[in-house]
This record gives sequence, structure tokens and C-alpha cells, in this order.
Amino acid sequence: MSKTPDFTESEAKLIEDTLAERYGKSVETEHVDIEMPSKDDEQLYVCPAVYWEHKDCHFVLAKTGEGEFASQFFYGPEEQFSTGKDFYDDLSDCLLSTLRVQADHELKKQGAIK
Repeated sequence: MSKTPDFTESEAKLIEDTLAERYGKSVETEHVDIEMPSKDDEQLYVCPAVYWEHKDCHFVLAKTGEGEFASQFFYGPEEQFSTGKDFYDDLSDCLLSTLRVQADHELKKQGAIK
């Protein structure tokens, strides 16, 4: 298994700043390593990821390659979601898309949108 390089300082700061702006306060994050399947699903590889929670939702944003990112959010094993896009070549786009999709999901759960 190969390992993807860690988040750079500027990438980590972008995540921290974006989450603080979204939630109106500093958000505790954890830097973790996760296993991801390769694009050809032939093997697993280790990538760095940032994990955080907000209310009852959990988020994972992974750096899957140099300048490549993936994310998902989940409420439990039976409720896992993504943005519908496997990989992003822009960290900000990946993060903002994840936050938007999750916010829309919450609104749908509350019956505010269809």
C-alpha cells in the first residue's frame, strides 16, 4: 500500500478557516489516515484525511493524491452520503460542495425542501 502525501499547511488552514466560517466558531478536527480503493479497485492505498463532527453528522475529507480530494458525510453505517462526484481537483470546491450537500440533506430531512 502506498501513502498519499499529507495535507500541506495551507490546505489544513483552508479547511480550518472554512469550517470556522461555516459554523461560526472554531471546529475541532482530527487528522487521520484512511484506506481508499485505487481507481481501478485493484488495491487499497492509505491517504490522509480530516475528520470532524457537527451535531449528529460526521465528515471525512481525504487527500487522495497530489491536488486530488474526496469526501463524504454520514450519520451512521446505514446513512452514508457523498456529493455525487468521486474526486475533486480543488480542495475548496470539495469542501464547499460537501458542506452544501449536507446542509441540503438536513433541510430535506426537516421537510424544508423537496
